[in-house]
Amino acid sequence: MIKIVKVQNNKDLLKFIKFPFRLYKNNSSWVAPLITDQKTFFNPQKNPYFKHSKAQLFLAYKGKEIVGRISAQTNTNHNKIHKDKIGFFGFFESYDDQEVANALFDAAQEWIRNMGMDTMRGPASFSVNDECGLLMDAFDKSPIVMMTYNPEYYIKLFDNYGFKKSMDLLAYNAEVKSPPERLKKLSDKIEKRGHFTVRNLKTKNKKKLREDIEKIFTIYETAWSDNWGYVPMSADEFDLLVDSLLPIILPELIFIAEIDGEAVGLSVTLPDYNYVLKKMKGKMLPFGWLKFLFYRTKIPNLRVVIMGVLDEYKGRGIDVVMYCKSHEVAQSHKIPFKEAEFSWILESNTMMNKIAGTLDAEVYKTYRMFDKQI
Repeated sequence: MIKIVKVQNNKDLLKFIKFPFRLYKNNSSWVAPLITDQKTFFNPQKNPYFKHSKAQLFLAYKGKEIVGRISAQTNTNHNKIHKDKIGFFGFFESYDDQEVANALFDAAQEWIRNMGMDTMRGPASFSVNDECGLLMDAFDKSPIVMMTYNPEYYIKLFDNYGFKKSMDLLAYNAEVKSPPERLKKLSDKIEKRGHFTVRNLKTKNKKKLREDIEKIFTIYETAWSDNWGYVPMSADEFDLLVDSLLPIILPELIFIAEIDGEAVGLSVTLPDYNYVLKKMKGKMLPFGWLKFLFYRTKIPNLRVVIMGVLDEYKGRGIDVVMYCKSHEVAQSHKIPFKEAEFSWILESNTMMNKIAGTLDAEVYKTYRMFDKQI
């Protein structure tokens, strides 16, 4: 018999965090998160998500053994923007056991329904601004930084419970090399028109970055506001995200496009620190920090996390210039980057999918968001 227990204290939380370490112990593709980061994320005093929304974590037991976990959450900001009654679930992990999966889904569904929602959507941890989507293919490949991973049998567990596809999120892969000559010529021609400038960041000092950070926040809030599932981040949430990324960003790979000093476009590319995390096995101590220092200069891959232009400035080729500059920097960087992932891109985002296709990038992973009426 499966018993579902609410996570109610730090002891339970540690069990929740550590369960995947046991589940994936023989899976070489999984990347362990830092346990300290997970503790911070789930702490209502440290994660500003809890200032506006609620979440409940659950553990599944078979006898005395933990066999699964899940979260159920509301997102007040999502409901305000989309004027719907969608609740979310995430952090789902389970052995290949439909009974366990059903019990976890039932617990999340009941909690979400009791919060006044009529639909459950996921997986999302806690929102689409965090890691989200169920991996549908490429199970032999490790996830890139801030992307999810799961075993193939999860698809069956979701389908059998009655979840239906809501949206696919696509990940493209391309070699890090000089941009195609035709694209480089086009980029140079566009840039010579002189109607805009594209520059990268010069520092990762947060105080000095304050003005640029505010520009980045404004572009994100504006350029992505019409996207499927968009949820605005509070200023506190954005600050937390910036703080978490500062140790790993390369300022030279973050570009801002401006017209008369006004920010109109943004491109953010990150080194794939999952390569480093995989070596650390979830721990900073006693030797994790040494592995961090050693392997961070050997990261082979990049992730293009954001590339967007405000609606009124689309069609001017600003995205082409940002792409070319990003690849030029990456290709000549002291870290020998080999490949770049563009993720994620909504399957419904025709323009970005078309652009990715012209950049010699191919879809190599698909992540799926599911809905279920409750």
